Amino acid sequence: MAITTRSEHACFGGRMGFYSHASVETSTDMAFAVYLPPQAQAAPMPALYYLAGLTCTDETFMIKAGAQRLAAEHGLALVACDTSPRGLGYSGEDEAYDFGTGAGFYIDASAEPWTKGYRMASYVNAELPALIEAEFPIVTDRRGIFGHSMGGHGALVSALRHPDRWASVSAFAPICNPGQVPWGEKAFSNYLGDDREAWKAWDASELMRAQPRADTILVDQGTADQFLERELHPEALEAAAADSGQKLTLRRHEGYDHSYWFIQSFVADHIAHHARVLRG
Repeated sequence: MAITTRSEHACFGGRMGFYSHASVETSTDMAFAVYLPPQAQAAPMPALYYLAGLTCTDETFMIKAGAQRLAAEHGLALVACDTSPRGLGYSGEDEAYDFGTGAGFYIDASAEPWTKGYRMASYVNAELPALIEAEFPIVTDRRGIFGHSMGGHGALVSALRHPDRWASVSAFAPICNPGQVPWGEKAFSNYLGDDREAWKAWDASELMRAQPRADTILVDQGTADQFLERELHPEALEAAAADSGQKLTLRRHEGYDHSYWFIQSFVADHIAHHARVLRG
């Protein structure tokens, strides 16, 4: 599994690196980022994977969230990947911010032509961890996942579909019920086709209702989020948790919007949430 080093930097006693590799799942070169805490110089560390939102890249969280200091304190590696394949050349791929490039929605597309490269679920849940664990000092039995907005949706869906692969999960302002909101309807109808029953396999609220996890899921949401009423619908996640018995800590924060100022404000709680599970 050959990787290309784009850049590496000393950071809080550890190493912040930006890399790329040729992906089998997406049929493109995929960019990713890894922060190794100083403890990784002595022993392999658990890894916490972050999934970013619409229009973002593998660099967004690593540059904007201020999480490396916290990861160094807790002894966690951080991994972030790009938000979609890039450059496949499909018609409509680059026409809108909320579909195609930068908007892979962390699902495996089943409709043509998207099925031949838009396989972000398989990339995040299988190919990327296998690469990370082969090339970096990362343990193979303890992984956590979290994300923001579209990436919050991706983290919740990944953890609910694959509880054996992800030991912990949290989300910032996730798209909680994508099958019922404009962003999700646009993406799912194109990536998956018109069968709304098939969409439920990629909808966090539907999955939580059908197959809850044993652990507690942490979700933070700002009340001044400009996408709250139209796209995010945290009340759908609360209803699903009530129906299934899923342990859910959903916190609403007065005055916070959808930006990385919100994420910076509460990322310490999320890192600590994952560290309790991944570090014990």
